[in-house]
Amino acid sequence: MGVIAKTGNKGKGVRSDCSVTFELTDHGGIQLQVESKVAVMYGDMIRKEALEILDFFGVKNANVTIEDSGAISLVIGARLEASIKKLIPSEKNWLPAMLEENRYTTAKDRNRFSRLYLPGNSPSLMINAGIHKPDGIILDLEDAVAPDKKDEARFLVRNALCGIDFYGAERMVRINQGERGIEDLNYIIPYNVNLILLPKCEKPEQLQAVNEQIRKIHQKHKLINPVWIMPIIESSLGVINAYPIASSAENTVALAIGLEDYTADLGTKRTIEGAESFFARSMVVNAARAAGIQPIDSVFSDVGDMEGLRQNVIRSKALGFDGMGCIHPRQIAVIHESFAPAPDEIDRAKKIVFAFHNAQKQGLGVVSLGTKMIDPPVVKRALNTINLALKMNKLAENWRESYEQI
Repeated sequence: MGVIAKTGNKGKGVRSDCSVTFELTDHGGIQLQVESKVAVMYGDMIRKEALEILDFFGVKNANVTIEDSGAISLVIGARLEASIKKLIPSEKNWLPAMLEENRYTTAKDRNRFSRLYLPGNSPSLMINAGIHKPDGIILDLEDAVAPDKKDEARFLVRNALCGIDFYGAERMVRINQGERGIEDLNYIIPYNVNLILLPKCEKPEQLQAVNEQIRKIHQKHKLINPVWIMPIIESSLGVINAYPIASSAENTVALAIGLEDYTADLGTKRTIEGAESFFARSMVVNAARAAGIQPIDSVFSDVGDMEGLRQNVIRSKALGFDGMGCIHPRQIAVIHESFAPAPDEIDRAKKIVFAFHNAQKQGLGVVSLGTKMIDPPVVKRALNTINLALKMNKLAENWRESYEQI
């Protein structure tokens, strides 16, 4: 018996995945066994792809077993390649074709109301995630992946970036901490990822290390598309250093907070009311605003409590956050609805903008609405509200035309 490597998942409840057992041998050629409930329809295709991959990596003698649970081609490729590279180091990559739909870039100031976390080693959750229309989809290589699965998850996330249509959602990856996270970048930066989430960020030097690696990868592969960064503050030290972190890199677009690890660092318990995290969340909001980037709140972990989520978003918005994470697709609609400008906010913003516009036309130096004076920060906030409402199609077309003429 030779050396054996195993990758993937199998067993009860596993779907859209496969398990690969790869054993190097001294002779006997390639012995390939495919076990699948759909072998009659897809067995030959699975065998053909497997043999192509084995030949691509120069494997001449091996015993290979693929136990399929409805995996698509890019998943099978990722699992088999991960098995091979456990035993045969190689710089070559077996990649699916990059979908044209996945070549888009994203703007620094785009809406980031919602970002949906998906475990980086669970293909069944990735395949149709885009149909739920989150603003961002996070393929997570960190906490959502078991330590012994982290290496193989890189291949799956890489292939997902190439071959899964996320319907315009910002394609995000949360990397690991430290050197493992720096190594993660080699598997994702060349494949048109839009944004990197940097977990447990406590000092600007962590961003600088990530950006230096991104620069090297861009240079090596002659890449030009921007890669944004969202540091996640998850400790008391990170909170104290929030502004230096937020302002340390031009490609930082948002500053997020992770409350589960933060409250654990404090030695306290996270509550729905959030008194224990009020200081930290306020620090993150102020640091982000001072740096000119978006403040993003933590996830709400009770996926069955929609009213609790709604109230949490209302509190989050009142603190100044622009969005939050979510861990289930059913949370997305509530988050979008609650972060979007409310009708009364839109109506007041319209009145402020028109009052300011009319005062300018009349050459007035003082602007008022009713009994209240309108100063530049108030006008700026009103303009932000209207522009956001326009983006979300919450204003009638005739009003849009009137606004654009101002």
